[in-house]
This record gives sequence, C-alpha cells and structure tokens, in this order.
Amino acid sequence: MIERIGIMGCGWLGKALAKTLLAEGYQVKGTTTSSDKLDALSDLGIAAFLIQLHENEISGDLLLFLKDLDVLVVNIPPRLRKAGAENYVKKMRLLLQYAQKARIPQLLFVSSTSVYGSTEGEITEDTPPNPITTSGKQLLEAEMLFSKKSLTSTIIRFGGLIGGNRHPVFHLSGKTGLRNGEELINLIHLEDCIHIISTIIQQGYWNEVFNGVYPYHPTKSAYYTAEAAKRKLPLPVYDTLPTQHVAKKRIISQNFFVKKHQLFTSIVS
Repeated sequence: MIERIGIMGCGWLGKALAKTLLAEGYQVKGTTTSSDKLDALSDLGIAAFLIQLHENEISGDLLLFLKDLDVLVVNIPPRLRKAGAENYVKKMRLLLQYAQKARIPQLLFVSSTSVYGSTEGEITEDTPPNPITTSGKQLLEAEMLFSKKSLTSTIIRFGGLIGGNRHPVFHLSGKTGLRNGEELINLIHLEDCIHIISTIIQQGYWNEVFNGVYPYHPTKSAYYTAEAAKRKLPLPVYDTLPTQHVAKKRIISQNFFVKKHQLFTSIVS
C-alpha cells in the first residue's frame, strides 16, 4: 500500500502536486533548493527538506528525505540556461545512486516531449526519441538512467506546461513578425499533469512511458491569437510569408489509450 510519497522539486508543478496528494490522504515529503520556501511548504503539511543536487555532491540530508518512501517523484528540469549550470545527467546519476541505496520501491521521472526533437507527424510513446537540444539530449540520457531493469520506474513526457498565470500568450502578446505560426501546439494544463501523475501512482502503472499532451492541436497563430483576445491582451502578429517547411506534429498518449483510462480533466485555456 502506497502511503508515503517524496517529491524532488517542489516548484510550480511539484508544490501543486504535493497539495493534491496530501488532500488524497498521502504523506508527502518535498524538497526545495531555497531556504526561503521551507516554511511555506511546511505550512501546507509537507515534510520539507532543503536539498541541492550537484554534479559530484548533494547538499542536505537526502537519505533522510528518501527514508521509508513508497514512491519518489523526480521533478527536476535541466535549467541549462542558468548561469553556472551543471551537467544534468551527472546530477541525476548521483540521485539514482542514493535512490538505489535507499531501496526506493517505485520512481516516477518527469521528462519532456523535447526528447522527440523535430520528429513530425503523429508521435506516440513508440516513436523513437530524437532530441536536438542540449536539454532534450540530457533528459533522454536521464530517462535511460531511471529506466534500468533493476529499478521500478515510469517516465512521463509532458508537453508545454500551462495553468493559472503561466501561459505563453503573456510572452507573445503584442509581438509582431512572429515565425512558425503554422506549427501545432502541444500543451498540457497543470491540473492534467497532476491527474496523470496521481493516476499512475494509484493504478500502479510502472515500467511504462507516457506522453502527457492535451489532444487539441490548432496552429500556434490561431491558438495564441484567440487566447490573447479572450484575455483582452494585444494580439500577437504572425508572419504570413510562406516558409520553406512547416514542422507539424501531434503528440498523443497511445499507452494511456490502450489502458482506457481517463487522461484529461481540464481544458487547455
């Protein structure tokens, strides 16, 4: 029986996930890299730990955090654009060593659809990854680490995350000359991210790979123009000049479809 869940990385997604899991009756531990956030997490009922992962060492009592967990959710993005960014794969390899030492029964690794790179058409979990960015390449390497046969784990690849005040339209609003307007969106709402993770834990969907993308794929120009209008924001203006090639891809979750489980609860808006 699963009672204790640990969330490595209680940021935008991790904190919201922790609140939902607490409401569902689980005991939840969570980590943050900022001492300023410890009290806020504790006030929610989360057993909060200050832990920082580095390439060759870990700051904080990681083994105490991992102690007696039934499930570990690893929700740590590469963040390679930050100044002084360290090698993500090395950090994940070190985390894996600690998880194995603590004998974590099940591990869920939050990855990204960026591992598919520029692959086009309909993309399912059976589509071979082909990352082109440094972030995507390191995420795929980390997936391979956590997919070892000696570990019970599941990988979930989320599309672009939206929800609340987090939405690309706020960045795009009022801009002109935007390119790639004919590309398709592959987004997912925060509520759906939480629902999918919770479902995997509750149903015991281990040793699987899942795509997490809402099945709504209008063009970027149509979608973001409509979203800006709905929010009464200045409309983004996309370049109407024809481009040599428009990469169009629809990312879906064939694995969840096979299991015939309700995947989405919200709408992309």
